[in-house]
Amino acid sequence: MRHFFRCHTPPSDILVAADAFFPTIGLTPATAAARARTFAGTLGQLKLTVRAEGGHYTLIEVVTDQMGESRLDRNVKKFFVQVHRAEDPSHRLEASY
Repeated sequence: MRHFFRCHTPPSDILVAADAFFPTIGLTPATAAARARTFAGTLGQLKLTVRAEGGHYTLIEVVTDQMGESRLDRNVKKFFVQVHRAEDPSHRLEASY
């Protein structure tokens, strides 16, 4: 499954956050590049890439080897929430109904 998230955090900070977050859910780093990371474990495998987009945005793309809404995919979304909360700690989630 493919996920993406846009933020204002620099790509290097995203990679540091990914290196800290994904081992806590049982994934181990498989490969590391300048703008990409690959993690693998019992939940599956994921590849994370970051790139500057549009000057002040950072695009985070994550591709997992899972189909549908797996535990790995839910943890990727938790990572995106962690990145968002680091940018804006005062933001509170609210229902939109």
